[in-house]
Amino acid sequence: AKEHIARAIDEDGNPQKETPCRLWTSTLRRTKETSQFIEHNTFDHTFDNGDQGEWVQFRRMPRRNLDELYAGVCDGMTYKEIEKVFPEEFKRRQQDKLAYRYPRGESYMDVTLRLEPLAQEMERTREPVLIVGHQGILRILYAYFMGLDRKEAPYVSIPLNNVIELTPHAYGCHEKRYCLMMKEEMLNDGQDEPVTSMPELSDRTSPQKKKMNDSFVENVNTMYAPSDPIMNAPSC
Repeated sequence: AKEHIARAIDEDGNPQKETPCRLWTSTLRRTKETSQFIEHNTFDHTFDNGDQGEWVQFRRMPRRNLDELYAGVCDGMTYKEIEKVFPEEFKRRQQDKLAYRYPRGESYMDVTLRLEPLAQEMERTREPVLIVGHQGILRILYAYFMGLDRKEAPYVSIPLNNVIELTPHAYGCHEKRYCLMMKEEMLNDGQDEPVTSMPELSDRTSPQKKKMNDSFVENVNTMYAPSDPIMNAPSC
């Protein structure tokens, strides 16, 4: 995927001169470990102002803005553990995932505010930027560049093991997705969350509907099996 970003193909199918690219990660260990396999070759490059110098391709730049949404006292807990230890907090997050703030932690709204300067910097950056990040962060950035309402951001699909390429144009961005693994190799794609994003009706529920972006989202009480991989997944 990184080679696709770094190189363009001319009309005859021959690779053009390598395009300078940037690499941004969060300051957290897991994004640094993921990006360690990206090569950092060097080449001479002429900048827009005419200066010439050596460019280090995909030089990693950790950005604190890209750190995952901090879950406060719930950090490191699974959804199932949060539901058991903090049932009221679990319920509140189900009711409003956008505005809900973890105790001593952050909300999606908080993260949106700290990502705004970085998104504006991305718009000014002339080189392609490869971001190795976390689902919550990538959801917000994706929603920003695709022109989605902020209420939609917490529910954007950002599958694991995928590269999403956004190419700006006059009225938004063109999107391409590249899956880096065979479906058979993935136990799940990381999109499975509790009722907040994937409500399931049961015979015993009394759905309370709220209007969102001219559509309705139902809040329901769903039963989960003790071994449910969704509920035992790390919270995000």
